[in-house]
Amino acid sequence: MTMADMTAPAAGRRRLTPAEVAILVGGLAVAALVRVVVLPTEGLRDDTDQFAGWVHALATGLPFGQLYRLDLTFGPTMAYIFGTLAATVPAFASSPDASDVVARTALKLPATLADLGLVLGVAWLLRDRPRWAVAAALGVAFVPATWYISAWWGQFESIYILLGLLAAILAIDGHPGASGVALGLAVLAKPQALPFLVPLAAWHLGRDARRDGLRFGVGLAATLVALWLPFVADGGPGRYLAWLADYQNGVFAVLSLRAWNLWWLVQGAAAPGGSFVADSGALLGPLTPRLLGLAAAGLLELVVFLAVLRRPTRETLLLGLGAATLVAFSLLTTMHERYSVAALVFLAPLLPDRRILVTWLALAGVTTLNLVAAVPAVPALGELVPIGGAAGVVGSLAMVAIAAVVIALLLLESASPRQAISPSDAPA
Repeated sequence: MTMADMTAPAAGRRRLTPAEVAILVGGLAVAALVRVVVLPTEGLRDDTDQFAGWVHALATGLPFGQLYRLDLTFGPTMAYIFGTLAATVPAFASSPDASDVVARTALKLPATLADLGLVLGVAWLLRDRPRWAVAAALGVAFVPATWYISAWWGQFESIYILLGLLAAILAIDGHPGASGVALGLAVLAKPQALPFLVPLAAWHLGRDARRDGLRFGVGLAATLVALWLPFVADGGPGRYLAWLADYQNGVFAVLSLRAWNLWWLVQGAAAPGGSFVADSGALLGPLTPRLLGLAAAGLLELVVFLAVLRRPTRETLLLGLGAATLVAFSLLTTMHERYSVAALVFLAPLLPDRRILVTWLALAGVTTLNLVAAVPAVPALGELVPIGGAAGVVGSLAMVAIAAVVIALLLLESASPRQAISPSDAPA
C-alpha cells in the first residue's frame, strides 16, 4: 500500500459539516487573536530595527531602484513589500527604527498574513478529506514555529514558504507555468527557498519534460527577470549578491547559527563553552566544513530529485519539498534555527498517513524547542530550554533523525509501482 492509498479521499467528495466549519472558524479566530496580541510587542529588535531602517530610507526619498545600495539581503519580492510599506504607512517617514509601535506592527503584518495563507493552502490540499483539512490547518495555525517567527520575532519566513506552497499547489492542479512564477517569487523573497527548486523541477520534468518542464522553466525565468528589472540600471543584482556574500563570509560564517543540526554537534564538541566556530577552517585535508556540507547536501538533494523524478505524484512532491528543506537545514553550515519550518508546512497535507503524523509531531516539537532556546521571548524560557548542552545534543540528533525518516519515506513512496496519470489527474 502506498502513501497515496493511505491519504486518498473516501469515495465521494463531501463538504465540511457545520460542526467542522465551526471548529475551523473558531480555531482560526483564536489563532488570529494570538497573533494580534503578539504583533505590537518588541520581538527581536536587532532585526526589526534593520528592516525598519530600509523602509524608512524609501519613505524619506531613496529611489526604489537604488534600494540595494543599502545592506539589503532580501530579493526583490521583499523589496516590493518594503516599498509598499513605505508608501502606505506614514509612521516609517518619521521612524528610522522599530521603536514606533505602528511601524513595528506594520513590519510584522505581511508575514503574519502569510501565516493565514499557509493555513488555507494546507486546507486546500486536503479538501477531499474535510476532517483532516481542519486538523492539519489548525496544526499549522497554532504550532509556535509559525506565529513565534512572524508575529513575535518579526521575521519573513512565512512569505517565501507560502509562495513555495503555492508553487506546489499550482503544480498539482496542473499549472506548470504559474508554478514557476510562484517559485520565482519565493526564491526572490529569500534564498532559503532555493531547495524547493529540487523537487519541483523533478516533478515537472517527470510529468512531462517537454511541456510541463518547459512551461515551469519559462515561468521561473520570466519572474526572475521581471522582478529584477527596476534594479538593473543601478547594479541591484550585483549589489545583492555582494551583500549576501558579505554576510555569508562575515558575521554568519560559522558552523551553525543556533540551528540544531549536524554542525551544531560539531560546534558543541569543538567549543564546549558555547562559542561559534568558523566554517572556513580546514577539516578534512583542504576541505572546509562549508565545502563538506555543500557536498553532502548536494548528494542528498540529488537523491531527492531522482526520487521525485521517478514517481512524480502529489505525495512525492510534498515529501520531496519537506526532505529538500531538512537536507539543507541538517547538512549546510551557517543555518539559522528557523530554516526548518518549511518542512512542517509541506508535510502537513500528508498527515492522514500515520507515519507522517508521528514524524510531523516530532518535527514540530524539536523545531519549536530550537526556536525558543535560540531566541527566548522571556529569560525564563531560555533557562528552561538552553540552546547548548544536553538539550542541544538531543535536539540536533533528533532533527537529523527526522530528516533521515522523511528521506526514507520519500524513497519508499518513490519505489512503489508507478500509477498511470488519470485524465482527471493530468495537467490541464
